[in-house]
Amino acid sequence: MMLRSYDPASGALVWEGAQDDAQAAHVALNRARAAAPLWARTPLEERIAAARRFADLVKGQSEEFARLIARETGKQLWDSRGEVTAMVGKVEISIAAQEQRAGFRENPMPFGRSVLRHRPHGVMAVLGPYNFPGHLPNGHIVPALIAGNVVVFKPSEETPAVGALMAALWEQAGLPRDVFQILQGGRETGAALVSGNIDGLLFTGSAQAGRHFRHAFVDRPEVILALELGGNNPLIAWEGEAEAVATLVTHSAFITSGQRCSCARRLILPEGPAGDRILEAVLAQASALPPRAWDDPQEGFMGPLISSRAAGKAREAVAALQASGARLLLAPSAPHGPDSAFMGAAVLDVTGVAVPDEEIFAPVLQVIRVGSFDEAMGAANATRFGLSAGLITPDAALWERFASEIRAGVVNWNRPTTGAASAMPFGGLGESGNHRPSAAYAADYCAFPEASFEAAQIESLPIPGLAR
Repeated sequence: MMLRSYDPASGALVWEGAQDDAQAAHVALNRARAAAPLWARTPLEERIAAARRFADLVKGQSEEFARLIARETGKQLWDSRGEVTAMVGKVEISIAAQEQRAGFRENPMPFGRSVLRHRPHGVMAVLGPYNFPGHLPNGHIVPALIAGNVVVFKPSEETPAVGALMAALWEQAGLPRDVFQILQGGRETGAALVSGNIDGLLFTGSAQAGRHFRHAFVDRPEVILALELGGNNPLIAWEGEAEAVATLVTHSAFITSGQRCSCARRLILPEGPAGDRILEAVLAQASALPPRAWDDPQEGFMGPLISSRAAGKAREAVAALQASGARLLLAPSAPHGPDSAFMGAAVLDVTGVAVPDEEIFAPVLQVIRVGSFDEAMGAANATRFGLSAGLITPDAALWERFASEIRAGVVNWNRPTTGAASAMPFGGLGESGNHRPSAAYAADYCAFPEASFEAAQIESLPIPGLAR
């Protein structure tokens, strides 16, 4: 069976190739298992050198890489270029994190020394998402390889071309045979991979898939499970100059066409004139953001969604919110027709309406009006997710309260909810993860600690009560 990907903006074919079946997954895992011991024994300096060669190769063809990401995802070129830059930067960040969080330590003891080492788990399966098809799996793959693991990678079936290019560059970087392998395919291929003989599953994707994996691995405690999932993220815009606040909201809710797990899904505003002004500015900006193709001569802020099917599901979600009582403030435009992947921003007022606590992975923003900051905090925390959250206000006291009470892993003040430093952890609580954040903290789940007492000489130990 053939696997194909298409440019969501034009429908043009981007990539096609054979889809790997369960037997191919079995073979890949056996080869990975055989390659694991030698790679684990490879000196750290050599593993780091291979990662740096990969970074140099990505940097050397960064524009071609960015254009491929744009073609296959529909993202704007400036967005795709930022993704490639993040991929390059991830290598040095991962090297530093390996030393800081998973390095070698020793302390002298009367008998010799105590030693802390970190050892690789072995065979790591990595499942990649489509929204950042290079950067997000790269954030698992690089630290896993540096730590001494071998990797079997299945890209999203929506973005196989980006995955294939990554695999080619790792091969050019000179990794030993079978240390990094790629499997192309959809859900069946992924299921065959994760049900096989693996030591870890590193996954970035939806909360629904995360729930499936938690259940599937409940009787496999020997497999490390690192989940970075989505969120129904709140942004409280409490006060500030309306136009400036609106730009932060736009970047939070509509960047990458709302296809970032850290996008703001719920905008919490105060009742009254101040909130009205902010909402008016948000609506004005959002309505002036027509989605454009990645290669449109006029640069845009948003592109299409990953597919017409994804856009159709998003429009259905908007209709369902309306049916439940939400008031549509900005209807999502369909500049290329209702059956295309293009969808403009949508804004709905859901104040007082019982709406599902779900992530809508699209440029859809739900507005909640509240009478006090206590109510704003209650609304922000009224979710089973906990990935990102933000507060917009010049009031430092409100920020201190927000930072101490909000339940989220990425918490920003007067910055978009999508902003996150690669040198810090990235992950969330509740349905947004399983307490194994990625980014710099990926070093924690890519190796396990081994603590030792060591003495070079054999010495007799006293045994109380033993007659001599």
